[in-house]
Amino acid sequence: MLNDTRLRWLILFVPVAVLGVFFWYGVADSLWKSFASPEIGLQNYAAFLQSPAEMAVLRRTFLVSIGVTAVCLAFGYPYAYLMTVTTARLRTLLMVVVLIPFWTSMMVRTYAWVALLQNNGPLDRVFKSLGIGGLALIGTPGAIMIGITQILMPFMIMSLYANMVRIDRRLLDAADSLGASPAVAFVKVFVPMTVPGVVAGCTLVFVLSLGFYLAPVLLGSPQHAMLSQLIVQQVSQLLDFGRAGAMAGVLLALALSVVALGAVLARPAIERGYGENT
Repeated sequence: MLNDTRLRWLILFVPVAVLGVFFWYGVADSLWKSFASPEIGLQNYAAFLQSPAEMAVLRRTFLVSIGVTAVCLAFGYPYAYLMTVTTARLRTLLMVVVLIPFWTSMMVRTYAWVALLQNNGPLDRVFKSLGIGGLALIGTPGAIMIGITQILMPFMIMSLYANMVRIDRRLLDAADSLGASPAVAFVKVFVPMTVPGVVAGCTLVFVLSLGFYLAPVLLGSPQHAMLSQLIVQQVSQLLDFGRAGAMAGVLLALALSVVALGAVLARPAIERGYGENT
């Protein structure tokens, strides 16, 4: 018994130690420098929060993340629902379609969007041939949103599907037997039970999109930079680790606030047993 206990602690210790060395140490060091470089104090945070240009970048990052989350939810919800009501063969095909992006390099996928969205690119020529006018998306927040959405959509779909697949479909049949139309049963019975999945998916997508770097660099422009680009600029070009740490600290606080808000929003649904097997 003792050997089994030691083995379990050893199995737990190894990943925790690796996470501590390669992740938490870097986070703690960055936060420490935000308060201690070049001297101990809050000057890095004050300079960041008092800079109109940098606050505009923070607002843009927040709005782009909200937009990405909304688009992922709008397209991911019906897709995940379709996966729960279709045949096993079609469900497997839909699952493969969701997982294919994970088998492709993020760099390749982002460069594909660069080729598609660039001026005089395929999509731009299609729109011009239809008489709609040029697309002119490259270098705009819209292009950044498209690139990030394509990458994070699987996270939303899988979060929703994991919740929806556990919902007892007999509850909808019961609502139907009580006189509710399919639409009313879906809105009043099924949708409330998917709240934990919606909150989990939205929280995950929003937090991940806050720190995206590759898509904003390749699809955006310096005029539409996101906060991750400013952090890299402070470190690689200006060597201002304190200012970069302050930006990262604000971004971390924002991400943790969203996670805490998601937990609060999902708690009532979880306490009522929504999303659990019944």
